[in-house]
Amino acid sequence: MVAEKTTLYKRHLENNGNMVSFAGYLLPTHYAGIKSEHFAVRNNAGLFDVSHMGEITISGKDSFDFLQYITTNTLEGLSIGQAQYTILCNKKGGIIDDLILYKKKNSFMIVVNAANRSRDLKWLKSQARGDVSINDISDQLGLLALQGPKSRHVLKSLTNIGIDSLPFYHFIECEILGYNVLVSRTGYTGELGYELFVDNKNIIDLWDNLLINGADYGIRPAGLGCRDTLRMEMKYCLHGNDINIETNPIEAGLGWVTNLEKGPFIGRGVCLESKKELKQRLICFEMVDRAIPRNGCLIIRNDSTIGNVTSGTMSPSINKGIGIAYIQKKYARIGSEIILNIRGKMKKAIVVKPPFYKKGSLMT
Repeated sequence: MVAEKTTLYKRHLENNGNMVSFAGYLLPTHYAGIKSEHFAVRNNAGLFDVSHMGEITISGKDSFDFLQYITTNTLEGLSIGQAQYTILCNKKGGIIDDLILYKKKNSFMIVVNAANRSRDLKWLKSQARGDVSINDISDQLGLLALQGPKSRHVLKSLTNIGIDSLPFYHFIECEILGYNVLVSRTGYTGELGYELFVDNKNIIDLWDNLLINGADYGIRPAGLGCRDTLRMEMKYCLHGNDINIETNPIEAGLGWVTNLEKGPFIGRGVCLESKKELKQRLICFEMVDRAIPRNGCLIIRNDSTIGNVTSGTMSPSINKGIGIAYIQKKYARIGSEIILNIRGKMKKAIVVKPPFYKKGSLMT
């Protein structure tokens, strides 16, 4: 299958982007380097092309009830202009996808992972009931992620729409450079940041102007490589690695977006049972020995396998090997020592409290 290209593909090549196929799209892992882009986001600002993500609108008089039933979080109290992180489960409690849900004036929009877009759409339509209209608008929209402690300064150089007062997980629909843009104070890095939804035909101009106006603030184009190291330092789950159709929200530590008291929703029964008798937990660990953990590494305790690594890297911020893993509940206590089998070598690690990086600008 031939990978698709986002509208910004030529810009990535012009910036010497190292292009790879990811979730069906050709996207840059990095431009100048993963580490330098990582620190650009931690210290200044980085600009990501995340146009591969999927956007689906849900409207109709029964859309609230439908979404309340099909997602794990509760929509009660969610106001127009507010977003929430939530989970789409199947009837066995397996995580079909994690997504962000936006409440607009006359509809809802959900942003889904690119690799799951077709499956999510099929699932939504198969479960729809009443007056509900479901539309995939992914091909119309481009999406930029402007992230970093100076992202607010960069964005304010292009607009005076009151970015200072936009709360975390809220959004506004406005004009920037004469284009209609949905500006959402969300992100995947642990830093102050914004995600900008814009018509694909206007995304190149918006990208160019953000980089030009952000030059004085140290902005850098950033690729998938540092997006991964940044999200791992925060213990932000990646679907397909840390969560998937075989895991449920409770064991994944996503009980905070799984409202068991809101009434019936798909997967609720399994989540209730998992809460009563939790067998494994998703934990964070830091390497004690010098080593870089990777997805699939087995975790050992008393010569027995007790779990496996789902994500691992060398953390640029703390200069240690870090990872996310499922392990048996009795070994999940903070401070517990574990052994990782990394390419046949036994390496020591310790279970730690997330996030790994605790100095982010997220709430500033």
